[in-house]
Amino acid sequence: MQFETVIGLEVHAQLLTDTKIFCGCSTSFGAPPNTHVCPVCLGMPGVLPVLNKKVVDFTIRAALATGCAVAERSVWARKNYFYPDLPKNYQISQYELPIAEHGHLDIEVDGVPKRVGITRIHMEEDAGKLVHDPAAPLSYVDYNRTGVPLMEIVSEPDMRTPEEAAAYLKALRDILVYLEICDGNMEEGSFRCDANISLRPAGQKELGIKTELKNMNSFRNVARALEFEIRRQSAVLEDGGSIRQETRLWDAQGGKTVSMRGKEEAHDYRYLPDPDLLPLVVDQAWVDRTRERLPELPQAKRERFVADYGLTDYDAGVLTASKPVAQYFEDAVAAGAEAKAASNWITSDMMGALNADGLEIKDAKIKPAALAELIKLVGEGTLSSKQAKEVFGHMFASGKTAAVIVEEKDLRQVSDVGQLEGVLQEIFEANPSEVAEFKAGKEKLIGFFVGQVMQKTKGQANPKLVNELVRKMLKA
Repeated sequence: MQFETVIGLEVHAQLLTDTKIFCGCSTSFGAPPNTHVCPVCLGMPGVLPVLNKKVVDFTIRAALATGCAVAERSVWARKNYFYPDLPKNYQISQYELPIAEHGHLDIEVDGVPKRVGITRIHMEEDAGKLVHDPAAPLSYVDYNRTGVPLMEIVSEPDMRTPEEAAAYLKALRDILVYLEICDGNMEEGSFRCDANISLRPAGQKELGIKTELKNMNSFRNVARALEFEIRRQSAVLEDGGSIRQETRLWDAQGGKTVSMRGKEEAHDYRYLPDPDLLPLVVDQAWVDRTRERLPELPQAKRERFVADYGLTDYDAGVLTASKPVAQYFEDAVAAGAEAKAASNWITSDMMGALNADGLEIKDAKIKPAALAELIKLVGEGTLSSKQAKEVFGHMFASGKTAAVIVEEKDLRQVSDVGQLEGVLQEIFEANPSEVAEFKAGKEKLIGFFVGQVMQKTKGQANPKLVNELVRKMLKA
């Protein structure tokens, strides 16, 4: 039997605010356990939450960037469950009336565009963190993360392949990073994804029984977990079995999903309106102000790079995958670099050197104007491509400009016709048999002559010019 896969994603994005959603405690990562806490985020009796306005502003940004309608009135709810990392025994979230609904995200897989619907976006507080002692049957609770603001983005079940799910997740992450409201770090947990996946017979409209997948900390692991679950569910259904609605954990080392618990439904959480928080009212003026401040988003920037700079879709996609990289490229072009050349240097040499040293482009010692200068020296023939790469290496290590390094290392390309003709004449006189063979039609010997010139000039001769001079002098 042929099955169709149905995938929906629930993404939790930690918002880049300085303080928590309902108190003034710091959200900074890596502090000693239980040092960023107060009576409010610890759920002490008699305390009251106070909403952080920046959390709302950031969520409105995300809603507008994904085409959602922002609700004029949304309501806070208590999601009730017991777990040691939840000090109040409930999580403040939104349920029936979220802040935003009915959006979409456009993705592309193998050149095929697709629109994925977004059901809702809502705000909530994060829980704490359990730390398990590997040497003893003990677990510790760190409440620093309790109350850190989260935004949950729930997609429609519109994705049909793991590749589509990964593309959606990457596109969503890029938008949030461009908006500067989330750092998108999956490994540290500030961008987390749960996947709901079910299979149904091809052509059937009714959805199959779904499982929820957790513990996926990279785009690759999301795709791998979904691929495994498709195989697992297919095998169960083909053997006449039925799928159990459950939550499963992804075991990256074992390359498989493992059962965690039965899947909860909304009624299991006993959602209740929070009596300590008034309904949130967002007027149109607030929405309009936020819309005016939205930056150019990744898809629009990619399209502009193709249209304005003549780049390929691939190059534009690589450059705009990171907002700082895209800005570096535009600054280099503004400083006089030819766009295609700047793209080539950034996506190959620059990104390669940065990745090798574990650096971001903001850490690069080569500033955009300095890269533009290097590209100009190549374009005007002062440096050969090989020399330029050597100069780039020195620039990357020292931060010096190309002009300074060219003078220090005496790397200027020799393009003086008279000087090169003199060198070639000496080579011709020393190699009469090769000259005769070339004149007799053995054209591949041109490489021999160019090599001899490069050897005599210590690699500084302009190879293109030498090539032209060989033909001119031996065919005169």
